[in-house]
Amino acid sequence: MKRKQLDKFTIFMFLLPALLLFVGILVAPLISSAYNSFFNWKGFGNKTYLGWKNYKDLFGQEVQFSKAIWHSLILAGLSVFIQLPLSLLLALLLGRGIKGERFFLSVNFLPVLISTVVIGQLWRKIYDPEGLLNALLRTTKILGPDQKNILWLAEKTVDGKSLLLYACFIPMLWQYVGYHMLLMYAGVKSVDPSLREAAKIDGATDWQVDRFVVIPSMKQIIKVSVIFAVTGSLKAYDLIAVLADVRTEAAAVPSTVLMNRMSLYNQYGMGSAVSVILILLCFFFAILIGAIFKERD
Repeated sequence: MKRKQLDKFTIFMFLLPALLLFVGILVAPLISSAYNSFFNWKGFGNKTYLGWKNYKDLFGQEVQFSKAIWHSLILAGLSVFIQLPLSLLLALLLGRGIKGERFFLSVNFLPVLISTVVIGQLWRKIYDPEGLLNALLRTTKILGPDQKNILWLAEKTVDGKSLLLYACFIPMLWQYVGYHMLLMYAGVKSVDPSLREAAKIDGATDWQVDRFVVIPSMKQIIKVSVIFAVTGSLKAYDLIAVLADVRTEAAAVPSTVLMNRMSLYNQYGMGSAVSVILILLCFFFAILIGAIFKERD
């Protein structure tokens, strides 16, 4: 009996540092944010209790938090239906053992290692009205000589529309496609080679092997990638802050609204409300995606 108690105590002591880090880094800030979201607070001094007013004001005309959530959902949809299929295609092609496999893996993963600020500055030069992208469009005759340069990063163009949100997505696609590709590549390589050989003996082509053997076998990897893509889109901030501005409405997302309220208006209570909603959205979509991918008997 004493031996079992000693073993339990030893296990608890080994887990205690990780538990303290988990509580201190995740649980405690979450509880603090939830508490502060019910107050009018400038980050210092006294707090004034407001109840649910911060949450109500978030969805008012002034803050336009609903538009920010909608923009995040657009980014999430683009990530799931454009970024992930491209990553899966690259993973399937590289998983066949093509020549130069390691080289292509490294090249596709390289943007993940580059600082997001550097990537943002690079794409600002590309999107400049006199930059590479407009020059390329003129070279390929897509833009006529009399047409004005496209203002990719403008909050409003001449016709009142803006390409800013989609212009922000392209660097996100370029940066993280290699990350998801590497996850899926590991899933492709984990498939039993004997299953591939059996399918080919039965006359299946490479694409049929991928469709009916490889992809079903890596369902859990795809689920993880979808969760990362959706929650990452909901939390997007740094690249948008570099390419656009935290005050812009054309590419506003929950994180820019949070920084806007805290940094520019000293509304730490409302910023805390944004963080609580953002965390709840991430949990909701993670649970929803898990339920969609849940295997049935």
